[in-house]
Amino acid sequence: MVLLRRVIGDALRARRQGQHRTLREVSSAANVSLGYLSEIERGQKEPSSELLAAICDALGARLSELLREVSDTVALAEQMPGVLVPVQDEPTAPAVAVRRSTGRGVHQVSSDGTVAVQVRQDSPLKATLRSSRVRGSERDVVCAA
Repeated sequence: MVLLRRVIGDALRARRQGQHRTLREVSSAANVSLGYLSEIERGQKEPSSELLAAICDALGARLSELLREVSDTVALAEQMPGVLVPVQDEPTAPAVAVRRSTGRGVHQVSSDGTVAVQVRQDSPLKATLRSSRVRGSERDVVCAA
């Protein structure tokens, strides 16, 4: 099962690291303790809507953008057999352009090539989900994997 707080935390961390900012910088700008922001990024705490909005503001991002990214990630995970629902029949329409299974998990790219998701099944009830936006030449690299 994919936990929403983990997907939110991963999205926040990716944005922060993409800006080359430290936890301390963002926690100060968002007026949240460094330790609590760290727990949010690691998916250990689920932020309130007010706190999430403050963190997004500190990152210079719109809350709607972050939630859209999280929604896209969860939607793609829902298309991955066995991640959010038990494996039954294959879907009638392919949801991914590339699907690759490895010993450590599954890697998929959305049919429009804009979101890449990696899933590692930690236990029958726990999966680690990592998503990233795919841009330009990166799209070719990911799709060739």
